[in-house]
Amino acid sequence: MASGNKTTGSRFFTLPIFALIVLTIVWSMSPPNWALALLGVLLIVTVFTAVHHAEVIALRVGEPFGSLTLALAVTIIEVGMIVVLIWGSANPNENLARDTVFAAIMITTNGIVGIALLVKTLKQKTAVFNASGVSGALAALVTLSVLTLVLPSVTTSSPGPTFTKVQLVFAAIVSLAIYITFIAVQTVRHRDYFLPPPKEDHTIPEESHVEPPTTKAALQSLAGLVISLVAVVGLAKVTSPLVQGVVDDYGLPQMLVAISIAMVVLLPESISAIKSARYGRTQTSLNLAYGSALASIGLTIPVIALISLFSQYQFNLGLKPTEIVLLGLTFLVSILTVVPGRATLLQSIIHLSIFGSFLMFAASP
Repeated sequence: MASGNKTTGSRFFTLPIFALIVLTIVWSMSPPNWALALLGVLLIVTVFTAVHHAEVIALRVGEPFGSLTLALAVTIIEVGMIVVLIWGSANPNENLARDTVFAAIMITTNGIVGIALLVKTLKQKTAVFNASGVSGALAALVTLSVLTLVLPSVTTSSPGPTFTKVQLVFAAIVSLAIYITFIAVQTVRHRDYFLPPPKEDHTIPEESHVEPPTTKAALQSLAGLVISLVAVVGLAKVTSPLVQGVVDDYGLPQMLVAISIAMVVLLPESISAIKSARYGRTQTSLNLAYGSALASIGLTIPVIALISLFSQYQFNLGLKPTEIVLLGLTFLVSILTVVPGRATLLQSIIHLSIFGSFLMFAASP
């Protein structure tokens, strides 16, 4: 994370403004593929800028509010990209929301967790964290995933892997209720559960922290974050034909579109989690991973429920059998990783193997 005077560097404010200007120019145009590729690069850089501003705010508010701020920032980007891609397409992908949420869960719980544990356990033999908080987050994630991504595949009131409108509204309410309760527990009622565990001598371990930014710098970053989020969502709409075109031209699975969205959105946060692991902050890495997964599903489902109710658009929510198996394996292994409150190199390799399997079977179903 940046700190000090670097948190308010002019380039972090100039870039999103430049992105907005470019977006205004190309919004009603149909740029060639080379121009779309350049806009895609601008999109990725703007995502990094958005997360930088979120990190500045996170440094100001401290843990676990910092991890929550980052998770909400990337989820707003993710939901915004899904919405513009659905509404902006002549033939919208009815699986896009489901596939993107599933990809985000697999990336966070296996990719980010696996790499963070690998970095930590290569440096020190054991990664230690507070199981009370992480297990609660995992329990909430398992519940939300099964209720919203697995149940639609087995219900009989509506055709296909879908919910009826009543079921969808219920799923949206439950998703919000669980996520809001999780936030309350994480930030107020049991905040200590999401902080690093004490050492054996009952002292809180010292961590490599940077000096928090000033309130003025945090407010400036809040403005920069809002501008960046608007630019990212708009650029996602403009560049979407490039990714979709590549998938269509080469006959690739549509899941790869969702994976590309999730990877772009989660890449900066993945770097933040890996940095935290390098500095010995395993708890922060896990807070980021599971918090992002919870925010993704807890906020996306209510949004698509609103879209479905007001536009009569039908979303496929239920996962396919292969994806359900991978999801079940992920949660089984995650429970075994989280409950002891400590992990070794073995757990990191297992999670990364599941992540590799997810990518393999997404590309070759």
